[in-house]
Amino acid sequence: MDDCGLSQGRLGTLGRMRAVSVIPGQENSLYLDTNAPEPDPDEGPVLVEAIAVGICGTDREVIAGEYGEAPPGAKRLILGHESLGRVLEDPTRTFAPGDLVAGIVRHPDPVPCPNCAAGEWDMCRNGRFTEHGIKARHGFARDRWRVQPDHAIRLAPTLDAVGVLLEPTSVVAKAWEHIERIGERARWTPRTALVTGAGPIGLLAALLGVQRGLEVHVLDRATAGPKPALAARLGAVYHHRGVPDLDLEPDVALECTGAPTVVLDVMEKIGPNGIACLTGVSSGGRRIALDAGHLNRQLVLENNVIFGTVNANRRHWRQAADALLQADIRWLDDLITRRVPLDRYPDAYTSPGNDVKAVLEFG
Repeated sequence: MDDCGLSQGRLGTLGRMRAVSVIPGQENSLYLDTNAPEPDPDEGPVLVEAIAVGICGTDREVIAGEYGEAPPGAKRLILGHESLGRVLEDPTRTFAPGDLVAGIVRHPDPVPCPNCAAGEWDMCRNGRFTEHGIKARHGFARDRWRVQPDHAIRLAPTLDAVGVLLEPTSVVAKAWEHIERIGERARWTPRTALVTGAGPIGLLAALLGVQRGLEVHVLDRATAGPKPALAARLGAVYHHRGVPDLDLEPDVALECTGAPTVVLDVMEKIGPNGIACLTGVSSGGRRIALDAGHLNRQLVLENNVIFGTVNANRRHWRQAADALLQADIRWLDDLITRRVPLDRYPDAYTSPGNDVKAVLEFG
């Protein structure tokens, strides 16, 4: 086995393979392998040529050595969980050469748990799932990758410049589906939604809220740069004040920052029968004062629901593909504020203050 966990006897003949890789657990080990082996056929029969990968905070945390796990037998992990590519070959004939596809990130655990067995691997019970570019499975930041047919999603040709947004859109598609399923507990006619955070997840959450006909409010600290304009072009109301200062009792809130004070403010802000979905992950280690009794009283007496969500299953990826197809392509394109060529790959993993979404392009 070589360092990438792929057999040297299975190297392809398609030419040089480049792969953005790290040594998991080793801080700042990011490098470009310019002689990477071709993807192992065991990864799947569908061979895809990479177009781009999206960059998010998870990639930066893996690069920082905070977490990340190489595939069994490998020392290195190929990054990239937000993918876009074109099919080169598919012997199963599920896809045709030239089809635009994205690869689903999470794979079910091998046991499997009841949820993974039902295709709900985003709700895995035992934590033995694997994830491309994150946990025990190589990612998509390489010239070519393979995938199982049921873990690839076909995209419309018109999304060739923005389809790399499918993975973050799938996360908020799941959030909205679960919000709506919870809302069915009673007669529910939501009118207003609050989204905290105007990063990619927040703005895409706002997009799906607008598509549902809701009055959407987006809150972020940025007063300049692309965020206010992107929210306004959606038809959303943009705020840069604190959550408590808003003259608003939203029926729905999607918290996309993970900032502990904002999380608590959102929990207290939602109106009667309100639903708050937490999508941001807090770093921990910071203590803040909390009147737990007051919060408990409010949640109970107003029938409020607070829940967290992470990842997505195939159903949500399909919902996300439909949402992107309905969206304004120009707005989606402007959401991608930086497109970085592969030969400048370190720049893609930096985080300038005015960034919304950075994408690493393969050609």
